[in-house]
Amino acid sequence: MVFRNRLTFLLGLVLLAVSVPAWSYDQPSVNLGFTSFVDGGPPAGPGIYFSEYLQYYTSDDLDWFPGEDIEARVSLNQVLYQSDQEVLLGGKWGLDVIIPVVSLDADILPENGTGLGDLLVGPYLQWDPVMGDKGPIFMHRIELQMIFPTGRYDDDKVLNPGSNFFSFNPYWAATWFVTPKLTASWRIHYLWNAKNEDPFEPFGYQDTQAGQAIHGNFAVSYEVLPKMLRLGLNGYFFNQITSSEVNGVDQPGKERVFAVGPGALLSFSQDTHLFFNSYFESDAKNRPEGERYVLRLVHHF
Repeated sequence: MVFRNRLTFLLGLVLLAVSVPAWSYDQPSVNLGFTSFVDGGPPAGPGIYFSEYLQYYTSDDLDWFPGEDIEARVSLNQVLYQSDQEVLLGGKWGLDVIIPVVSLDADILPENGTGLGDLLVGPYLQWDPVMGDKGPIFMHRIELQMIFPTGRYDDDKVLNPGSNFFSFNPYWAATWFVTPKLTASWRIHYLWNAKNEDPFEPFGYQDTQAGQAIHGNFAVSYEVLPKMLRLGLNGYFFNQITSSEVNGVDQPGKERVFAVGPGALLSFSQDTHLFFNSYFESDAKNRPEGERYVLRLVHHF
């Protein structure tokens, strides 16, 4: 009974917060820190790649619920095909498909447990590396990534594996070889979200639409052991640039966050690589602030 009263009280605070200072926590799950070092091109040329990502995220710093914990465990299963066929301005076409499995755990917020997340599909163009006397100098890629609302979703849950709306999330990724051992990489996304026609039911809204955003990953790495080990720093940012809407009306409050931390890349061969990246968030507004850890295995067939 105490728990139920506390939950009712907190949901009342949410309703008050939404109607007065801010509408937030409505952005879809996007690539925050999943990719990092040497991101501008595939490590072994054309072919089929499989990547398995394991992420753990935890936060006890929420604007609306200070001191309440949220945990997310995510498994991303990615299949990528890189062709050897040029189609536009020297770019070679490829296709990227990602199926997430998401597990959510919150102290008191109604959450939807474990289930499939939203399907990501992205046709892309990959350009061959620009070569210098001592090896590659620059390589980059453009992908037209789309997020389809296929994930598990209930309108009576605050936290869901799926978003229940389509998103267009194209990006440009690049790696600059400052020296043969030192690299700088980045991936810059633009995010547009369609309407959610079935939002969280207790709010009583007809539809919501998350605002547009710019987000990206960045990393600097140094080759400590030739062709075996890279160490460096990695980070990400998210910056909402337009207002979210409720029933077609702009709402105050935009989401933002910044994170940075150490990382490593272990290469077993040219075809198999293991990434470890950790991130510590700061400057979060209208969204949780916490820690994120990512383990990623990449294999080229």
